[in-house]
Amino acid sequence: MKKYCLALFSLFCGFLSSPAIARKVYFNEVFTDSTLRIDYMFSGTKQTQHIALKALSKTSGWYGRRHHLGEQLLRGNGQLVVLDAATKDTVYQHSFSSLFQEWQNTEEATRLERSFDNSFLIPHPQRPVEVVCTLTDTHNRVTSELRHVVDPKDILIRDRSMDVQTPWRYIWKGGDSRECIDIAIVAEGFNEEQMPDFLAMCDTTMLALMSHEPYRSQIQKFNFVAVMPRSVQNGVSIPRKGVWFDTALGAHYDTFYTDRYMTIPSVNRLYDICTGIPFEHFIILANTTQYGGGGIFNSYTIASAKSPRSKLEVIVHEFGHSFGGLGDEYFYDDMYETWYPADTEPWEPNLTTLVDFGSKWQDMLPEGTAIPTVPDGQDVTTKVGVYEGGGYQSKGVYRPTQECRMKVNEVKEFCPVCQRAIRRLIDFYTARE
Repeated sequence: MKKYCLALFSLFCGFLSSPAIARKVYFNEVFTDSTLRIDYMFSGTKQTQHIALKALSKTSGWYGRRHHLGEQLLRGNGQLVVLDAATKDTVYQHSFSSLFQEWQNTEEATRLERSFDNSFLIPHPQRPVEVVCTLTDTHNRVTSELRHVVDPKDILIRDRSMDVQTPWRYIWKGGDSRECIDIAIVAEGFNEEQMPDFLAMCDTTMLALMSHEPYRSQIQKFNFVAVMPRSVQNGVSIPRKGVWFDTALGAHYDTFYTDRYMTIPSVNRLYDICTGIPFEHFIILANTTQYGGGGIFNSYTIASAKSPRSKLEVIVHEFGHSFGGLGDEYFYDDMYETWYPADTEPWEPNLTTLVDFGSKWQDMLPEGTAIPTVPDGQDVTTKVGVYEGGGYQSKGVYRPTQECRMKVNEVKEFCPVCQRAIRRLIDFYTARE
């Protein structure tokens, strides 16, 4: 009885704190064919979070989805909800994860306060809207929230439509940006003379990514553009070796003191470089042979452009994070903090704690499948089950197959569950009336 009452209370509180229920939103009734960029600062410690508005700007053209505007397919670790300021109807939603929230799970966050910038794009509204930015913890509870009204007539919204653009070009165009997913491949650590090499690497990257299902059969739903900011110096910084370079994005290894983890210090800078260019998702190719990279959901993928393993392994895996919202399926149990508590169902579609397994791949299990499923070494990428070990934890978190691109880089394909999850996202982004 006590658990039942607590559940009802939590549900009631959720209704009180959640934005208005989404109705069907027609793009041309609510938005203009232009983009509003919102820059935030996320800061805090392990125990504290702060969200601050940094800047607003606009550019011509909207390259994101035009349907399912008031919906979100994956929850992420943060949400951006846009409400009509007058009616409080939900008119747009976007979910994301952030490097700041990853950092909060490190030991450093127990003794230091840090800040991280973030940028998000929404279609430019025709009339005032209320934007609600929230961050959630590993229990999917809202831990920080910022609400602010955006009036499209605000004179402090900087119009950057005529700003000088970074050189760019299409390397593949599956169709109109209004109906396709736009991927920007961005150069990092390349000078002017090396741009031909970068463009060749863009082709290789695109072909490697699109050689995997479900991208391969849906290539006409994607556009790829090569973005060519010139760096003063060639290469990528490696702090543990005392090597620092002056590059377009300032990318470096040793993020959170992890050798192979490469990130960029400013997401705002990435968006500055791509101002006016059609994009929804980023792949950053770093001019280095050093193995490594990173991928953050609805933020960016970054990987070595010259590592022998990068094209067929790291980029495909990390894009599974940044585009597909997929979780890591490997495990080792030496994390400073548990990312997937036993009482909470992960939002990632390829991980479960069995709290709400019915919302995951239960419908894909062969009849009679044992839960948990004992690995047998047969059909390791296609035999769907419930295998213990995933999300960096050997106990309490389960993955769909024995092996997958999200667990082992050497595996050639995504498992059936990951393929379905990616396909659903592609359909969500490219839906038509």
